[in-house]
Amino acid sequence: MERDLELSLPAGLIRLLRREKLLLCLLLALPPLWWLSGQPAGALPGLVDWSTIAALAGLMVLSRALEDSGYLFRAGRVMLLKLSGERSLALFLVLFAGALSTVITNDVALFITVPLTLGLRLMAQLPLARLVVFQALAVNAGSALSPIGNPQNLYLWQQSGMGFVEFVLMMAPLSGALMLLLIACIPLAFRARPLLLADVGATPASDSRLLWALPAYLPFIALIEAGHAVPAALATIALFLLLRPRLLAGVDWLLLLVFVLMFINLGLLARWPPLVAQFEQLQDAPATIYLVGAGLSQLISNVPAAIFLAEFSADWRALAWGVSVGGFGLAIGSMANLIALRLAREPGIWLDFHRWSLPMLLAAIGAGWLLL
Repeated sequence: MERDLELSLPAGLIRLLRREKLLLCLLLALPPLWWLSGQPAGALPGLVDWSTIAALAGLMVLSRALEDSGYLFRAGRVMLLKLSGERSLALFLVLFAGALSTVITNDVALFITVPLTLGLRLMAQLPLARLVVFQALAVNAGSALSPIGNPQNLYLWQQSGMGFVEFVLMMAPLSGALMLLLIACIPLAFRARPLLLADVGATPASDSRLLWALPAYLPFIALIEAGHAVPAALATIALFLLLRPRLLAGVDWLLLLVFVLMFINLGLLARWPPLVAQFEQLQDAPATIYLVGAGLSQLISNVPAAIFLAEFSADWRALAWGVSVGGFGLAIGSMANLIALRLAREPGIWLDFHRWSLPMLLAAIGAGWLLL
């Protein structure tokens, strides 16, 4: 049957589906979930939160413009020249990745910091795999602070109706605690030895005309908060289509399709009567929602967990805290983890990741429990 399917599909589509396994899984899961839920076809678009999809699309375009400007990369390399040791390098990369993830999303931050780290491969003897692992953990901790730091926060922010600052204040205690826990691990993971950098190599070309994307974040966020995410995203995309069409080609549009399918599949799953009956019995207490969010993230990742659990609880603080903590632990807990490990492709990195992320999950659950 699989052979027949391959023969009936264009070769390019087959290669795409083999590469995008999550997309393939979501497509294969859609028909049985649709059948089990008993929902009519016309109800499927209504399961998608289009404001969240639009906000994510606009942020991806602005983030791509910042990345293509080359200035973030240049600034990072200048900073590397001023560092004196392995631990100071690790601390800088953790803080840099964590701070970036609050404004340009966790996965985009990794696309900047991980290549920057791997660029040091020929310049010094460094534990590259572990540096990448800590950056993955850092973007999970840092992005928890901001409504635009990661997709689950973006979704829950849209659902909650909170203001931008209100959401940040809600997440600040947890994000701060997670960053402190990670920083406390740095002396255990990295040696206090000098860092000798002979050369940072050639810096990439910069394009100052793309720097306007940085101040463009503020009005874009204001429009999202005012409930105009869709027109704001369309205007942003149209502007780049007019001025920089090539930049749009570099945006990961398949990621949007993945999130659309997540909304539909999990919306259908949340309407499956036997499952609804089980989760309706879920005690809607902050501690319970928090633990269920963290635990479910280990099975289906924190973005789907947030989308699914939002159908059953409006305790946005407990839910957002739970799925944020759930980004630690198993690699599947957060898409950012998978992105970092895929970018690095270092020997033994999966084992090293879990060596640090699993204890971090336990510590994070405990810290969140005390602060909740």
